[in-house]
Amino acid sequence: MSLAPSTNPETSTQSLGNDCADDDWDLVIRPKRHLLDVDLAELWRYRDLLFMFIKRDIVTVYKQTILGPIWFFVQPVMTMLVYVVVFGNIAKISTDEIPAPLFYLAGITLWNYFSDSFNKTSTTFVSNANVFGKVYFPRLIVPLSIVVSNVIKFGIQFGLFLLVWAWYLASTDLIHPNAWMLSTLYCVLLMAGLGLGFGVIFSSLTTKYRDLTFLLAFGVQLAMYATPIIYPMSTLSERFQRILWWNPIAHIIEAFKYGFLGSGQASVGGLLYTTLFTLTVLTVGVLLFNRTEQTFMDTV
Repeated sequence: MSLAPSTNPETSTQSLGNDCADDDWDLVIRPKRHLLDVDLAELWRYRDLLFMFIKRDIVTVYKQTILGPIWFFVQPVMTMLVYVVVFGNIAKISTDEIPAPLFYLAGITLWNYFSDSFNKTSTTFVSNANVFGKVYFPRLIVPLSIVVSNVIKFGIQFGLFLLVWAWYLASTDLIHPNAWMLSTLYCVLLMAGLGLGFGVIFSSLTTKYRDLTFLLAFGVQLAMYATPIIYPMSTLSERFQRILWWNPIAHIIEAFKYGFLGSGQASVGGLLYTTLFTLTVLTVGVLLFNRTEQTFMDTV
């Protein structure tokens, strides 16, 4: 006599449930259901992918160029020379008796790190839509890898600044470095936080509002003129100094210049304000990014 398989749906369901319960899953993917569901620990689990993206960003940028990494030096040097001619010799803008090449290079070094991080992270969703639509990984890894890889470029340009700074320090008595130099690493971290925070905010918004890409193109340039890079704070009236105080990047630039050059208006209160501003922008950016990544494929 042959035995037919059981057709009792209750028994079949129970058997299926037991089979699934006995399985040991290596990875469980669950939908994000609310705005605050941000799994930062997942970034650490995908750290190998993060390092791979960082390596890709560093190697591929100048892979097929003749000068290669030398372009890291060419950009700040050419920009500094243009500033010296236009703002120093033609416009006659004061540099607080600091040698013009060194004064402009100090501001350019930090500003380039912020602007590069901001510009590149602001197109995360649009530029990586094909990859995001094929395989799962924490999307925040992409803008984070951009900010970290740009540290290498900043390190090279900072080394150039130190060479110029050491030459002027040995040949003139116009530079007066002080203990504020120790805040350099903290200033870089603040720049990284601002670049990442603003970048992911704009990246989230541009998936739906493409007009923001045109605003971003010249908005960063305009923001540079609202930051004491080509001019010292001392040349501004008291009214404009109070207005510029609300620019968080201004405090970073001033602390960096004051530490290495002895010229500027660095303040602990200014850096505390910048810190709170950075944490706020980062929090808003990550939450908005987390929300957008769940539905952006419908709008990109």
